[in-house]
Amino acid sequence: MTILAFTRRQLAQISTGGRAELNRKIRLAWPIVLRLPLTLLGFLLGLPLAVGMRLLKPLCLIRIERIVNWRLGHFAGNMELYLCELDAGINRPSGRFLDLWYHPCPPCNHELARMWKRALHIGPRWLLEQTLAWSNRLPDAARHRIGSNTSHDRDIHDLLDRFPAHLQFSDDEERRGQAGLRAMGIPENARFVCLNVRDDAYLADQSAQVSAKADWSYHDYRNCSIGNYVLAAEQLAALGYFVVRMGALVREPMPGSHPMIIDYATNGMRSEFMDIYLGANCAFCISNGTGFDALPYIFRRPIVYIDHVALGIINTFSPRFLATTKTHWLKRENRPMRFAEIFASGAGYFLRAKDYEEAGIELRESEPEATAAAVMEMEARFSGKWQGSEEDEARQRRFWDVFPKNELHGEIRSRIGADFLRRHQSWLDN
Repeated sequence: MTILAFTRRQLAQISTGGRAELNRKIRLAWPIVLRLPLTLLGFLLGLPLAVGMRLLKPLCLIRIERIVNWRLGHFAGNMELYLCELDAGINRPSGRFLDLWYHPCPPCNHELARMWKRALHIGPRWLLEQTLAWSNRLPDAARHRIGSNTSHDRDIHDLLDRFPAHLQFSDDEERRGQAGLRAMGIPENARFVCLNVRDDAYLADQSAQVSAKADWSYHDYRNCSIGNYVLAAEQLAALGYFVVRMGALVREPMPGSHPMIIDYATNGMRSEFMDIYLGANCAFCISNGTGFDALPYIFRRPIVYIDHVALGIINTFSPRFLATTKTHWLKRENRPMRFAEIFASGAGYFLRAKDYEEAGIELRESEPEATAAAVMEMEARFSGKWQGSEEDEARQRRFWDVFPKNELHGEIRSRIGADFLRRHQSWLDN
């Protein structure tokens, strides 16, 4: 039997799933094959360039780093905070320096990559990746790395409120964005809110693209049901807001047919550019903690985080942020956990679904009425109509007295939903 005949017979025996896996491996391997000549050239040039960086150090320090470009939250948040830290003199060399970045893989948002080129020095991967690899083997390697931000994508120095956004839309991009809004049915000067509700569809698709064995289900504790947000969206629409449901890939359409609620995630109008434009120009964003949040985050838009878990890592860096969390139901005692218990047990920092399961904790979403109340509080705060009571302020103080202060947080400047604390006042007890 010839090798060709044997190969044909083997391929014929591959199941449909096996064929898909084979095709996936070929698809992933083909770009690597195409890059081999450039990678080899980079390997040959990388050592002399790494040595040259050290020779030039008295005149100009050259630092290299890869961009965390495969997840939108880090791609947006990390880079903006890097630029803010430079503005604040953090992780900024004392003399002349040149920071060079490269994309280690295709970016999750190509439009954002194009915009970052206006604010960063981004070079070719084939050269900078190999130069960095050689540099890491030479003396004084750490000094030639940009490294990560002080706390990755967390604004522990409260920089976003001190410095303006580093990304701006060109005149052409502005026209493009306005045209996109008109196409969606949003009139000129109309207010709109971005609604981003996490489910498992996007990461499930990413798993299939990367490996048949990849499993992102440990993030499932963060998922929420889009149906719980319909009431909030309808109440916003009654106030004259358009509500745009975001998402690159979602599990199900948004229920209902209100003309001012736009299911952008499923209506075929979604684009990488409009993701950025919508996030940058929304009145505020409703989310439960996903990568998309980083877009309104870096453009200094208010965000209300509904049912955010883990509780201990909520964004606390700005008065533009409002948050609630899921009910942590202690199954063995058939009751909700108090805030002090959540932190004392470590559940405030659980980042895997099995951690909650092993601790006997069931995470329960808020009822639609509670979700709508938090969203209406954000709208009132955004429009300057919010009026809290002394009791509301007392509950805020009690919550933040329990909340641990650690390296994940700078000055506490955000708020916990007032209605949320009213509904769960007993959770404040020690």
